[in-house]
Formats: sequence, C-alpha cells, structure tokens
Amino acid sequence: MAHDAPADTEGSDTEEAGAGAGWETAGSLLDFLNVAAVVVDTGGRIVFWSPQATDTFGYTAEEALGQYAARLLLGEKDRQRAMDLFAGVMESGKSWSGVFPVRHRSGATRPVEFRNVRLLDDLGDVYALGIAVDQTTLHRVEERLALSEQLVSQAPVGFALLDTDLRYRLVNGALERINGVPAAEHIGRRPRDIHPYKGVELVETALRQVLATGTPLIDQYVVSRTRADPDHDRAWSLSYYRVQGPGGRVVGVASSVVDVTERHLAAAEAERARRRLALIADASARVGTTLGVEQTARELVDVAVPGLADVAAVDILDAVMSSRPPTADTNGPELFRALAVASASPHDLTGAADPVGEIAAYAPDRLITRCVRTGLPVLVPHCDERDLRRIARDPQAASALSRAGAHSYLAVPLIADDEVLGAFDLLRVDSPEPFDTDDVLLARELAGRAAVSIANARWHQNVRTAAETLQRSLLPPSPPRRPGLRTASLYQPAQAANEVGGDWYDVIPLVDDKTALVIGDVMGNGIDAAAAMGQLCTAARAYAGLDLPPDEILRHLDRLTRGLEHYIATCLYAVYDPRTGRCRIANAGHLPPVLTRAERSPRLLRLPSGAPLGVGGVGFEAVTVLLEPGDQLLLYTDGLVETRHDSIDDRLATLLDAWSSIGSPLDSACSRLVETMRRPGDPDDVAVLLAEVQP
Repeated sequence: MAHDAPADTEGSDTEEAGAGAGWETAGSLLDFLNVAAVVVDTGGRIVFWSPQATDTFGYTAEEALGQYAARLLLGEKDRQRAMDLFAGVMESGKSWSGVFPVRHRSGATRPVEFRNVRLLDDLGDVYALGIAVDQTTLHRVEERLALSEQLVSQAPVGFALLDTDLRYRLVNGALERINGVPAAEHIGRRPRDIHPYKGVELVETALRQVLATGTPLIDQYVVSRTRADPDHDRAWSLSYYRVQGPGGRVVGVASSVVDVTERHLAAAEAERARRRLALIADASARVGTTLGVEQTARELVDVAVPGLADVAAVDILDAVMSSRPPTADTNGPELFRALAVASASPHDLTGAADPVGEIAAYAPDRLITRCVRTGLPVLVPHCDERDLRRIARDPQAASALSRAGAHSYLAVPLIADDEVLGAFDLLRVDSPEPFDTDDVLLARELAGRAAVSIANARWHQNVRTAAETLQRSLLPPSPPRRPGLRTASLYQPAQAANEVGGDWYDVIPLVDDKTALVIGDVMGNGIDAAAAMGQLCTAARAYAGLDLPPDEILRHLDRLTRGLEHYIATCLYAVYDPRTGRCRIANAGHLPPVLTRAERSPRLLRLPSGAPLGVGGVGFEAVTVLLEPGDQLLLYTDGLVETRHDSIDDRLATLLDAWSSIGSPLDSACSRLVETMRRPGDPDDVAVLLAEVQP
C-alpha cells in the first residue's frame, strides 16, 4: 500500500504495485514518529548523531558528538542504571527496550521510548545503537491506531479501505455481513468482483473521482441488492473519502456503508401516500363536473391514468343504462356498455378494451363479471396468460396485452345507493409495481366518487328524457298549412346544463281562415316546467277556439298561470286574417318579434310589453300590424338571444344582422338562424316560429 499507482490502473497485481516502494519520496509513519538514532562506542561516548536526535533531545551534532551519552542525556540518579543496561547489551548482544527519563537541553525531563542493540562493524569493533522516540508522540499514535481499529472492527457501519487500484485492503465485520462475503474474500478484489448487481459501475466511478480530486462524496443514495439478500432491493447511504498518509501520500480511498432501507421504505410510503392524496384531490376537482354519464366516465379514466394505472376503462351494466331491472340469471352472461377507456402506455392497448359506446356480453367466469355480481374488488397482482384471457375482450386482445407486458389487474365495482352500476378496470403495463391493497383502497375511493356522479347523471338524464318527451309530445309535430301563410318552426333543448325548459310554440287554425301564432316560455326547467308549459299550451288552444281577441286570451292565460303555484311565463299571441292582411298581436313580457318586408332590412316590432303571465293585476294591449305578401314574422324565445356576458340590446342587434343574411329556403331558415346565434354550451332551450305571408 506504499505505492502511488494511478486510480484507474486495471489488471496490475499487488506484487507489481508494491515493487517500487523503496523509491517513494513521500513521508511515512517513521517520519511522523520522528525516530532518532544515536550510536555510542564501548566507552559510552557518542560517535553518531542523527538530525532527528537533535529534535528529540535538543542538542546539535556538534554539541553531542564525543560526549558521554549518560552524562549528557541523563540525570545523576538514572546514570548508574543506564550504564548497567548498556553493559548488559554490549556483553550479551541482546537488545533492550524500555522507557527512560531523558534530560532535554532545555533542562526539562521527558520520557523517551528506547530500543538499544549491539552493532559490529567490518573491523570487529563493537558499538551500541539507540533508537529513540518521544513517548508522548508514540502514545498518541498508539491511541489513534487503537481507536481506529475499534471503530472499524466494532462499528455497526460497514467500512472498507481500498488502495489506489480500488482493491480491498481492509473490510470490517459489518460490511462482511452486509455484502454476504467473508472479509478474507474481499482482500485484493475490486467492488465489481464482490457485487454482481446493478449500480456497481457507478460506485467505482465515484471512488475514482474521490481518489482524483480528494473531495469527499457524502451520503450517496443507492438502491441495489447484495449477496446477503439477493432477492430484495435495499437502500444504502454510501460515503467516500480519500486517505492520505504523512506527507500527503495517497494511500487509497475509504468507504462507509449505512443500511437505510427502513428510511427508504418509509420515505417511499410517504411519497405514495402523498400521491394518493393528490390523486383523490384531483378526482374531487375533475370527476363529476357535468351531469353527463359519458363525460363523468371519461373524467374518471383521465384521472386514473397514469397516476394509478397505465390503462383504465369504465364499463356500465347495460341494464343500468337502459333503466331495466338486473338479470336474475347468474349462469348467463352479463351485458356491459363501454363508456370510456384511456391508456398511458406507449403500446396501443385501447383495442384490448371494448370500443366506447358498444355493448359486450361477458360470461360468468370473466373477472369483470365476477366484480359486478359480487360487488367486491377483483385483484390479480401478477397476471398469467389465463388471467389475461379473462380480462381482454377477445383472444387477440389478450395476446396484445401479453406482448406489451401487462402484468397486474384490478377491477372495482361502481356502487351508488347500494346498487352496482358497473366496473372500473385498471391495468399496469409499464409501471413495475403490481397493484396492492393500498391501490384497491384508492381505486374504491375514486370509483365511489364517480359512481355517485354517474348515478346522479343517470337520474338527471332520465328526468330530462321524460321532460323532453313530454314537451315534444305537446308541441305540434309540424306546423299545419294555413290559407295565406307558410310556417316553419324549430325547438332545441338546452346544450350545456342538459335541462329541458318550458319553451313552446303553436300554430292554431281559427274560424274564417284565420290563424293564431303563439310562442311562450315558462320560467324554470325540468319536468315541472314542461308540465306547466303543457297546461298553458292546452289552455291557449281552448281559448283560441272561442275566437277571442289576443289581449283577452292573455288575460285568461294570466289567471290560469297564477294558479300554477310559483310559475310565471312570457307569451306572445298573434292572430292573422288573410282576407284583410291584418295581424293582431298582444304581448305578455315576451321579446319583440322581427318583421321583414320585401327589399327591406329586418326590424323589431315595438309592442306594449305587458307583464308576464302569472304576475296579475296588469292589463294587456293588442296592436294591429298590416302584413303584405312576402312579409315574414319571426317569433322566438329568449334562449336564442340571451347570454351571460352580452347585453340584450347588443344581442337583438346581432339577431337582426344574422336574420338579414339568412338566404336559405323557409324550411331551413330556422335551423340556420339557431346555428348562427347559439354558442356551444348555451344554458337555455330555444323555440323559433317563422310565418311568411302568401298571396
């Protein structure tokens, strides 16, 4: 170990490495001890005096040479004993070692460790050689060596000393147990020979860096395996520092190894818990943002991928989506409707799941069927080929999953109000860890939140469907052909809130070829608003049969509306007489109609607005407008023009501009207008009724 071979020397053996040790110029332990040499002849006079003797005793060579050693270096009480010891060495030839109090040139007495031996030169003359070391310095070195040995051998921390070729020179018992290799088998070998596992190349690179720079590397985190525990990863904290001898000579590099597996596992578990909480928080914000079943399913799989799984799917029981009672045949297949699928894997694995929107039948032995029929999670930590065949949609999809490396599966039921709605399916492909019980808890939490949203969306969708069916059943299927009039109409439910409102229109035949044009809007939405609209629509038809003036019709409808609890409504009622061309119009808080004459720009008919139906105590006034062939009268509800951010005046101006540019035939003019005016997600339904005067 007393050589200076380069740190990256490969293949040099120990004997060659130490062959040039005699040529080293760097300091050594002898220099640190400052060993002094003194030679005396048989008469006890000093004949040789080393420079180190000057450091130890304080006398120069000129002052010491020729002097009697006992008289120069010892006090009177110690001289006789020293002379007796000297005589014994010279006569017997046996060496003597021990501690003697030496008088320093300064006058102080110091204990000095001596070793005295007899010398014989080539002429037969006899001399005595005294090798001396200051006892205080020697004890300090001994204490350090003892302390170092105790620390290295008894410390619970693994410790090793490697030479400049990165060959082990010293290994303590703790490292022997950590590596699972006896200390003797370490000596002379490199780390790569001891650790046939990943990461050893990085360790050797770090050791060479420390040898080259002298800068320690502290608390380097490594996760690997050792021969003592080859089946499990363990975490280690490694520290490296360069070891130098006296004079700065590089001896090698020391390393310490601390097993921090418990801390590593605790930190990993804390990180997993943090990710789980973050995923739940993300799901709280992103899942169930709308009352759409498909959208909620899509939000659920988007949250789960890639935070929880590489592939996720939501499959709802077809009986649930169709509002049918579940099948009682437990031996038959179960019908599922795929609502959403997402994949974060670089492999195209979405094809392994059922296409979104399609219905698939799965036998009782399929894992998803077991999940929904038992209402319990199905966890397969490690999937084999048989498992994949019970997961994928068909054998081809199972083969695709196998080739991609799908290795772990989890399905949890979607349950709301004790009803199983479907299943939430998860696969891990690229993520190395299998699903575990913590993942089951997290998936159940996500599925539970989504199931409530899906159940609410399904209930709302059923109510909406019922309300829309009721409303459409009360609207005329198509406006009837009337003398002197051509009519077109359109009803469009709300887009954003998925709510059905109380908008309606009607074209009512009257006596003497007259025609009543009615449009109204019951404030509110849902099935109650649709029912109120139906009552008003039916009443308007009944009152129209009495051939009453428009203002009288509105007064009757107002009294009726006041009996509908909290509902109020707007309504515009017009009667056109083709024999006179006169159109009598009365308004109950509704938006003004648009009149378009041939070769003229559209304009709003300014009518007495009146109060909405149901307010009561306010009269209504009818206005007469003369219509000519080619004139168009456009009636509409507020859903066509009202928005959250624009003033009603600006929107009415936009309506006139849009209507002036509609060049489509009458049959498609209403749909073109609605497409132009409406924006995606508008929160209200809309009804449009268009009448064109014929010759």
